[in-house]
Amino acid sequence: METTVSALMDGVCADLKRLAAIPSIAFPGFSPEPVLQARDLLVALLRDAGVADIGELNLPGTAPVITGSLPPPTPEAPTVLLYGHYDVQPPGDERLWDSPPFEPTDIEGGIRARGIADDKANLMVHIGALRAYGGRPPVGIKIVFEGQEEYGSAFDDYPPTDPDLFACDAMIIADTGNIRPGTPTLTTALRGAAEVFVEVRTLQAAVHSGEYGGAAPDALLVLVKVLATLHDLHGDVAVEGLRREPWRGTALTDDEFRELAGIPHGTPLIGSGGLGERLWSGPAVTVVGLDAPPVDRAATAVVPFARAKLNLRVHPRQDPREAQAALVRHLQRLRPYGIPLTVTPGDAGPGYEAATDGPAYRAARTALRRAWGTDPVHCATGGSIPLVNGLAKAVPDAEILLFGAEDNLCGLHGPNERVLVSELRGALTAEAAFLAEYATAYRAEGAP
Repeated sequence: METTVSALMDGVCADLKRLAAIPSIAFPGFSPEPVLQARDLLVALLRDAGVADIGELNLPGTAPVITGSLPPPTPEAPTVLLYGHYDVQPPGDERLWDSPPFEPTDIEGGIRARGIADDKANLMVHIGALRAYGGRPPVGIKIVFEGQEEYGSAFDDYPPTDPDLFACDAMIIADTGNIRPGTPTLTTALRGAAEVFVEVRTLQAAVHSGEYGGAAPDALLVLVKVLATLHDLHGDVAVEGLRREPWRGTALTDDEFRELAGIPHGTPLIGSGGLGERLWSGPAVTVVGLDAPPVDRAATAVVPFARAKLNLRVHPRQDPREAQAALVRHLQRLRPYGIPLTVTPGDAGPGYEAATDGPAYRAARTALRRAWGTDPVHCATGGSIPLVNGLAKAVPDAEILLFGAEDNLCGLHGPNERVLVSELRGALTAEAAFLAEYATAYRAEGAP
């Protein structure tokens, strides 16, 4: 398989550059034409790879979802669903890029462009794996290539309404990658997320801080006091009812995390316990927005109103609404200086934790070991992939695998995003090997 993949790499990289040159941004305010152009290119690449049965799912306000299938070669062979998304994040401030974001540029060991890692390289992994078998893999195939993942859409909740479209024995969700380059990684858990808004109103209008400050209730001071209760002296979340457990898998080192997060030397990390526990198997509360007078336009006055938006991340197995309710209760109990708060829950989305003891996971561990020459590790991510939960509900018995050609240093969503050719080759080799390993393991276990 390694020899076959090596012979395919020039073509895979060339097609990846063609795909990455298309600014397929599915956000409001951007032209939909590039999104459709990317769809058309992928449909052509799938046809060339042997997928004749190609369709399209169109939902209101949502970019097209490319669907397709290849029948199992024998009645007893399993079916594997291949997922990826062809839309990308906006490039942001293009002055921060070393080359134009939609002009794929060769760099040492890789290629730089917006969306080349997240998620177009992973789409080419799927297409490359089909090419490796001449369009006749040893398993049945279902294709689900989404066109509006980054912004979100009605597709997130669609799979349970049409389970037959997604029916399979295993899925490869290729929207992740290795914890570090060269370390084969299966992402086995995703944290859940919820939003909470807290606001304070203390006065009808701002009043002179010299005349009234010291007795007139300052809304911003009240809010700051409230926010300070969310964490203890170590920086650990101090909200009762939020689940936290030790992380048993592989985690980033402190130095790796500092580099990824851009934390200056000498600035301490907050919280206690291992990084995996703080980032993946424990809660986090972040103040992501604050409504208050900006410093450069601030009047010398007592502030009458202040509001904050809180982002809560929770253990993969904790119900996000349960966790959100715990945060709401914590806030509603507070009456700093006797002043009540207005607390409003927002959106919430569940996390996910995979069962890793089935034939697909065993086959994947073997395939990743073959591709990279070392044992794979398990990690998690604090980010969410809402569709995973929809797919899990639609096909509850299917094993869900998350791996791919990204790596934690690829710069996804930031300037100078890149993919390493070595990671692309490894992920393609692993997926192609997995299809054969899984077909064998599935038959050996006598799966129905």
